[in-house]
Amino acid sequence: MKKNNLLEIAKKASLAALESLELNKDKELKSSYDVDLIREMKSEIDIINNNKILNVLKKTGIPILSEENIKEIDHSEYCWIVDPLDGTVNYIRNIASCGISIALFKNSKPIFGVIAEYPDKNLYWGGKEFGAFRNGVPIKVSKISNKKEAILCTGFPARYDFDELDDTQLFREYAKIRMLGSASISLVNLAKGSVDCYLEKNIMIWDIAAGIALLEGAGGEYKIQNLKFLSPLNLIAHNGILNI
Repeated sequence: MKKNNLLEIAKKASLAALESLELNKDKELKSSYDVDLIREMKSEIDIINNNKILNVLKKTGIPILSEENIKEIDHSEYCWIVDPLDGTVNYIRNIASCGISIALFKNSKPIFGVIAEYPDKNLYWGGKEFGAFRNGVPIKVSKISNKKEAILCTGFPARYDFDELDDTQLFREYAKIRMLGSASISLVNLAKGSVDCYLEKNIMIWDIAAGIALLEGAGGEYKIQNLKFLSPLNLIAHNGILNI
């Protein structure tokens, strides 16, 4: 199947999950914090969205790695990487934007990513071979090159080890720091030029897979330390002209 066709399938799956978020927004959804990962909220909406997405993607015959269906896959071939709801706390508590994240990878590299933003209902997609778009309109990273004028997005994911907090000196280098509660939405803001850099430690591949593809399409760059699909990752991403 051609990449453009697979992109359209990913968009379809994202929009189905976006509709699910809208349909369930006023319902009393069962939610709780994980017993082992105590700062990780899970809700039945994660499962609902996961089923919506997988019902579409599984027709392609390409292996799927989802946050809600974690399994080892051969990422030397094509694979889907899915986060059915990135920012569950934002959605459940009605705090800020959350995202639906679907990426196609091959050889551990992103081909394209699709991110559906809720509640604004924007659809983003892109990749190195595709460019980057919001609702069909091209987007680009910022042109800010001075950290003292730049905005850094970051966060402390559920797996973050606060005993090893060593980023405060780095934070001082930037004009402003923002935490949005969703890695995919942070990367969307980087890709469209609203922020200039994104840093997060101990994050999982499904949180960032679509976002880094979108970022490459928008002209940005990223670096991941020790890419292993089922292990926490350290990511630094930027507009490509900041001195990182």
